[in-house]
Amino acid sequence: MIPALRIILISVFCLSLIGPALAGEKGNREAGGAKDLAAMSQQDLIKLALSAAPAHISKDAAVMLPDKEGRLVEAKKGSNGFTCIPTVNNRPVPDPMCFDAAVGQWVDALVNKKEQPGNTVPGISYMARGGYHWEKDGKILMNEEPGAKLVKEPPHWMLMWPFDSKAAGLPTLPNPSGVYIMFDGSPFAHLMVYQDPNKMK
Repeated sequence: MIPALRIILISVFCLSLIGPALAGEKGNREAGGAKDLAAMSQQDLIKLALSAAPAHISKDAAVMLPDKEGRLVEAKKGSNGFTCIPTVNNRPVPDPMCFDAAVGQWVDALVNKKEQPGNTVPGISYMARGGYHWEKDGKILMNEEPGAKLVKEPPHWMLMWPFDSKAAGLPTLPNPSGVYIMFDGSPFAHLMVYQDPNKMK
């Protein structure tokens, strides 16, 4: 059985991400967006959500999907502490994510504009189908701003922990190495690794 606290954290996390998405988030109503996801069968949505992580993780992960009222419900029970959702920001190309409980705490703090993440251990998240971020003036933004450009990311995984670019000696933008620190200089800085989770050994 999933602990009550984990269910609460996952629900808050998913509502903050998938709720607005499936409702038709402003600026993201292109093909492949809310309308297309809403038209998918539950089985296809589960399959899409699970495609975010390597099979050895997704096979035992839980899946959260919205019901007709937009409330998130567990469509597939899990046993390994990971939860998968079919979309993060409802962009033209699906961006499913699988994450552990620590990432749920991390995102809860970000969405609710807390001063710093609540996870006390590193959290890991997989996005095997890639994702998106906003860039402006050579910097990755935490939120969309006028003049910002939406950038598509390749398959990757993330380590949610307070990395510092100077201390780690890592860049703050995507680069040929495939590794960088996103949101550098903020409490929500974390490690991005452009490596296909399905090809990891």
